[in-house]
Amino acid sequence: MASTQPVFIAFQDNNDTRPIIEAIMADNPNAKLNEMPALVKIDCPGRLVVKRDSISELAGRDFDLREIYVNLISLAGEVDESEEEFVLEWKTP
Repeated sequence: MASTQPVFIAFQDNNDTRPIIEAIMADNPNAKLNEMPALVKIDCPGRLVVKRDSISELAGRDFDLREIYVNLISLAGEVDESEEEFVLEWKTP
């Protein structure tokens, strides 16, 4: 059974992160966007997926998922990372 414990990811609010945030919100319908001065936090119950293809499409260029670390402030959840997806979720034993 998948965990429903909330996860989150937070980025600096700038031009570089806008396509990342837009892609995350489009790919995760249960996610909630919390905008603060200079910070954007995305909360999601259970599982949050960041997809390279979605970001590439919105950014208008090939996007390397490792680029998210440049503007990443914080996250909560266990990370499962590949070249195509960055997944946050809490694994249940």
